[in-house]
Amino acid sequence: WLSPVASLVVLYINHFSPSFIFYIILFCIFLLLSILRFDPKKSFNRSRLLMASNGEKGLIVSFGEMLIDFVPTESGVSLAEAPGFLKAPGGAPANVAIAVSRLGGRSAFVGKLGDDEFGHMLAGILRKNGVADQGINFDTGARTALAFVTLRADGDREFMFYRNPSADMLLRPDELNLELIRSAKVFHYGSISLIVEPCRSAHLKAMEVAKEAGALLSYDPNLREPLWPSKEEAKTQIMSIWDKAEIIKVSDVELEFLTGSNKIDDETAMSLWHPNLKLLLVTLGEKGCRYYAKHFRGSVDPFHVDAVDTTGAGDSFVGALLNKIADDQSILENEERLRKVLRFANACGAITTTKKGAIPALPTETEVNSFLEGKK
Repeated sequence: WLSPVASLVVLYINHFSPSFIFYIILFCIFLLLSILRFDPKKSFNRSRLLMASNGEKGLIVSFGEMLIDFVPTESGVSLAEAPGFLKAPGGAPANVAIAVSRLGGRSAFVGKLGDDEFGHMLAGILRKNGVADQGINFDTGARTALAFVTLRADGDREFMFYRNPSADMLLRPDELNLELIRSAKVFHYGSISLIVEPCRSAHLKAMEVAKEAGALLSYDPNLREPLWPSKEEAKTQIMSIWDKAEIIKVSDVELEFLTGSNKIDDETAMSLWHPNLKLLLVTLGEKGCRYYAKHFRGSVDPFHVDAVDTTGAGDSFVGALLNKIADDQSILENEERLRKVLRFANACGAITTTKKGAIPALPTETEVNSFLEGKK
């Protein structure tokens, strides 16, 4: 059947001049090149963002670092004594973004990775977990950050970082995806991105753009003392953006660091309160958490589990909280509803400690609900 068709095509072409045929061929070449440049992943992620304006769940944008954690295969030993390490993706802001997505929410990550195998692996993990990736930049001159994590017998940990500098530290303000940031219902960030320029300026600009667009600002300092030049500098920079955030989560260790008090009580916590705050949270590890709102305060009991690795537990907690309030901020003014959300968040944090590595351990909503069913 091809022969008659070919004859018709030749007959049809003979009716046109060579110059016309040349332009037709040129047009076809440009069309083919356009098709080859089409990136279905970017198209998919853009469509996910646009759904937010069409009645879907609000977008939570998480800003900061993503890295590789190397976790010892044996707990309770030093880095030198560890017989081997488990490679696990991590970085607090990225953990939060994936925690949100695992729980059925919509999230995006803004940051910079090395243009290396680890960097592209991490970007792939974000996409695989449903996190929008338009905010990711790659740096050809710096590597993706690495962290070696020592696990004590109780599952708690200490860190040793390799970032001199790492790609996340080199994000510039002009590299920010402002359209993505403006689409956020909640903009979440830590303090590690405040340590050096140019990332510090990028962080401050992103906060400003998100706030002007009406986003709720969420702050988890995620203190990592070894990364800062000094304790004084760490405290100064962490507090430099304190009064901008509307939701702040600190651990008991961070509370002591920022206040200088070894008393973990209401008076100490409230010394960190500022007029723009809607919710201040203090996580207490195996003792649960405390919450402070404008018109009420209280505590929520923990869930006791056999902890293997506490890395990412706080990020899992934050992701669960933000996912619940992204579309309903009235929860922040209703103590009964807030307590239910914090119980759910405590469950997320507890489940995360039962596996090694941060991102691999983040639970789905089904897993959390099953866990809670067993606790009734």
